[in-house]
Amino acid sequence: MAGKRNTGILTGYGIFEISNYALMAILSIMCILPMINVLSVSLSSPDAVISGKVTFWPVKFTLKSYQFVLQDKMFWNSMWVSLKRIILGGAVVIFFTILTAYPLSKDSSRFPKRKYFVWYIFFTMLFGGGLIPSYLVVYYTGIMYSIWALVIPGAISAWFIILMLNFFRQLPKELEEAAFIDGAGHWTILWRIFVPISKPAIATITLFTLVDHWNSWFDGMLYMKATQKPLQTYLQSMLSVDLTKYLTPDQARKIKQVSPETFRTAQIFVGAVPILLVYPFLQKYFTKGLVLGSVKG
Repeated sequence: MAGKRNTGILTGYGIFEISNYALMAILSIMCILPMINVLSVSLSSPDAVISGKVTFWPVKFTLKSYQFVLQDKMFWNSMWVSLKRIILGGAVVIFFTILTAYPLSKDSSRFPKRKYFVWYIFFTMLFGGGLIPSYLVVYYTGIMYSIWALVIPGAISAWFIILMLNFFRQLPKELEEAAFIDGAGHWTILWRIFVPISKPAIATITLFTLVDHWNSWFDGMLYMKATQKPLQTYLQSMLSVDLTKYLTPDQARKIKQVSPETFRTAQIFVGAVPILLVYPFLQKYFTKGLVLGSVKG
């Protein structure tokens, strides 16, 4: 009887595992196929794209779309703005998240007002001021039309603070006590002990921050001039308007060789490559950071 029961359990678990892998494979394919289609369109001839012959393999292979993208000064200017944004934005978010999470990770006996600050931060996850107050804050603080208009409004994330403070809370208290005995202060303990052993949580927050800044386009449309747009704002404007109206005569002559569709898909794919290159370096920390930094009560 015991053998039959164990066989049933193993069979049930095996079915669950197979179903789980099958579901993940289907979801992965659904995510990958659109990227393959975009790449195929960008590498195909204009007539093949217009006639609808391109699906998941280039038809009449050509690199003219990418040659045109490489000559587009506005595209590279927007790329540079986005690179500055993720570098500054990532550094600012990490710095303020660590600085806020460290005192909040202490027990109420050591930080009596801790719960009030935690509830205040949690409250911001449920309610927000909205678009108009956010715009007015950016305008009246004098950071309009500067890179800081894209960085400062997102400098603090309640979810990141909760993740980081819970990661700090699970670190051995003996490390902090030993450092205090050796004469170290809070600042030394934070940056020389806590931060170096918190790489999983920091890598997780960094990845989310970089992706969020890289994909954000709406704030670039609100706060930046046409010549200062980040890449995603520039791409959104190219996708939503008649491209030929905003080209110089020389550009209009050249784009006839590639078509607006292949040009746009080439821009989209080139714009996605930098953030795709970052993920493999942070992926090994990703799961561990989420698990150890999750809310534990």
